[in-house]
Parts: sequence; structure tokens; C-alpha cells
Amino acid sequence: MKFSKFFISLFAICLLFCQAIQAQTPVVIDKIIAKVDNHYILKSELESQVQQYKQSGQAGAPSTCQIFESLVVGKMMLAKSEIDSITVEDKRVESELTSRMEQMEQQFGSQKNIVEAYGKSIASLKDELRSAIKEQLTTRKMQEKITSDVKITPKEVRRFFEAIPKDSIPYMPSEVEIGHIVRLAKTTKSQRNELYKRLYDYKKRAENGESFEEMAKLYSEDLGSGKRGGDLGFAKRGQMVAPFEAAALKLKPNQMSDVVESEFGFHLIKLLEVRGQEYHALHILLRPDYQRLDVVEPTKFLDSIRVLIQRDSIKFERAAKEFSEDKATQDGGGMITDPQTRSIKMALDGTMESGLYFTIDSMTVGTITPPMPYRTEDGRSAVRILYYKAKHPPHYANLEDDFQRMSNYALNRKRNTAIEKWFATAKNDVFIYIVDEYKECNIMKTNDQ
Repeated sequence: MKFSKFFISLFAICLLFCQAIQAQTPVVIDKIIAKVDNHYILKSELESQVQQYKQSGQAGAPSTCQIFESLVVGKMMLAKSEIDSITVEDKRVESELTSRMEQMEQQFGSQKNIVEAYGKSIASLKDELRSAIKEQLTTRKMQEKITSDVKITPKEVRRFFEAIPKDSIPYMPSEVEIGHIVRLAKTTKSQRNELYKRLYDYKKRAENGESFEEMAKLYSEDLGSGKRGGDLGFAKRGQMVAPFEAAALKLKPNQMSDVVESEFGFHLIKLLEVRGQEYHALHILLRPDYQRLDVVEPTKFLDSIRVLIQRDSIKFERAAKEFSEDKATQDGGGMITDPQTRSIKMALDGTMESGLYFTIDSMTVGTITPPMPYRTEDGRSAVRILYYKAKHPPHYANLEDDFQRMSNYALNRKRNTAIEKWFATAKNDVFIYIVDEYKECNIMKTNDQ
């Protein structure tokens, strides 16, 4: 079965971030191998992604030309996003950057270890990551725009599956159904008091005539708004987290709030203006030290919930809905979904997150782990218990058991076709230059030529 040549671009986009944070390793002497408007592709960039595919161990790894093509498509999306005025807000970039840095600190143990591993200061590393993250988010937003109208029907899924040659029907690995109940680590009393004291000190200084904006630049840990004096711009009602918005809308113009606690940290808010359904505010954000958070209380809580489930005093699904603090899985009874297929059946193989894989590998179906440390997707410290609900044996794919997975394959193929058609048209809107060494890849040739 012929798959779209643009299929790999979806994976390559995800490599943008990974490539930006690699430790220093010997690379080829660099040179520009392609230019798409104001965006360049370096030979080292291509070689790095080729190497990453090899190291990933994926079956049927793409060729160098296919990877090069995916890079061109990615740069095309960036160039077109500028033409079409598609942007990503700085606060979204900074939020993602903060999350990534917290994950790295958790992985390496300290900022000092990060500096030693990468041979760069934290400030330099953040600058590199910030640029890579902005490209990644912008490219993703452009891709979503291109494929936003692409839908798949059950009939199309069936046609897709029936068109697969019998000897090419995929063999599905063992699949498991896993649930979890998550409780977030809590700020300690002493740490909360410390952050409150600092923010009330900033408030007092502002009341005595110091510039709120200058203090935000100096002290706010929301780096995106901090460099703008804490300015968050106009926000629509419902756009900010509830505690922040509720406090901001109680204020009069130029009035400051008391300290407000949200899932992002502790805020001091200054309202500038309300205009219809929008409001304009500044803030100074302080975050707790994630190495000092209290996990004792959530650990005790989950341990008691685990005992109740084991005694059959409460079903796992009900406990997850009532007590889990993971919003992504709470409504679904705590069941974790495959990030690609969105199915509760996850392949028990190398595609599973390694920590989860090794935990499940040592469990039997129906059992629940004791509370264990956990880092949420947005980088927050937490504790969770895991429930091994079911295991499904390996088998050849069929529509009855694997409809959701086949639906995702068919939808991705349709999206890839949409991107291919978009590229055929969009390439006329931008300047594209490719060095002779890679012209044999026929990037500019489309299927209709």
C-alpha cells in the first residue's frame, strides 16, 4: 500500500525540540543545504535527524531524502505561518519552556547537572530551547490549520483496512489497559509563607511608589510576561485559570490583588482595564521550589484509597473520578490512553514510556501499585497509584478489535494527503532553494507532475 511521502513530516516536527537540547557531539562541518524564504536547513540538522531515526529503532526507517523532505515541509509551514499571520503567544512558549526545564531538572537532579551535561549555562540553554519550542508550536498550529477539516468516516476506515494486502496486515503486539489515580505534591507551609511574604512585600513597595512593571521584570518567574513588565495583554473571560480570573475581575482599574494561588504558582495581580468581555492585567508570578514540595500527604491519601479499592469498598473507576487530580484521565475513570491512537489499549512494547513499561512488566492483571513518584505532562511533581486492568494477547489486526487504531491510521493517511496537496500549492508562495547535492531528492516534484 502506498503511503503519502509526507507521513514522516509529522514525526520530524517532534524532533525539532529534541535536536535543540542534544549534548555537544561531533557533527559534520556545517553548511546550508536548503533555504525556504528566511528559514534555513543545515546539513548538521539533517544528519542529526537521520541519526535519531536510526537510534529510535523504528521499523522501515525513512530514507535521507524523505527526512530532508520533511524538514523542507516544516520550514514551509513556518514560512507560510508568517505569510498567513499565524502566531503562537509568548506565554504559551514560556509555559512550555518552563515545563520542559522542570522535566530536565527532574531527570538530571539539579540545574548544575544540566549545565555539566550540555556544557551551556541555563540562560543559554533556555534561549536555544525557546526558539526551538516556538518553531515546534508554530509548525504544529499551521499543520492543524491545514488538516482541521479532515475527517474520517467508518466506511472510509473499512475501505482503508480492506485495501491492505492480506500479507501486509499488521501484527499487533500485546496490549494493556492501565489506569492511574494522581495526587499533586503540595507546597509546604513554610514555602507557602515564604512566597506570600515576598509577594506582599512587592505589593507594599508598589503601593509606596515603585513600578509594578519594573518589579515584574526583576522578580516574576513568568519569563514571557515578565520581560514585558508582567503584561498579559487582553484576555477573554474564561481564558485564564479560574482563581486568577476570579481575583482579577474583582479589582478596579489600577488596583492590586492579594496573593492568588493557582496551578501555576502564586500571583500578585494588577488590573489595568476591563473592556466588554476582555480584561487587561499585569502579574508577578512566583513558583514553588519543586524539589521541596510535600509528597507525604498525597502519598498517605493514595495509600488509603488503594486499601479501599483492594477491599472492594470502592471501584477504581469511581475513585479516579472522585479523587484523581489528573484532569486528562479523571472523567474516563483514570484510564490512560495511547497518545497516538487515543485508545485505552496501549501496546506493551518499546513505544510505551519506559518507566510505565517496567512497572507494568512486574505486575499481574488486577493489581494496584503502592503510591509512587510521578511527573505530570506539564512538569508538576505528583504521586500516583497504577491499576493493571487488562491484557490483550498479540494478534493480526482486525476491525472488531482494532477499529480505533485503524481509524487513526486512515485519518493520518488522509491528513498526509491534505498536507501533500497544500505543499503543491503553497510552494509557489515562497522562495525555495536546494543545493545541488540534494536536488536528486526531487522535493519540488509533486505527484501530479
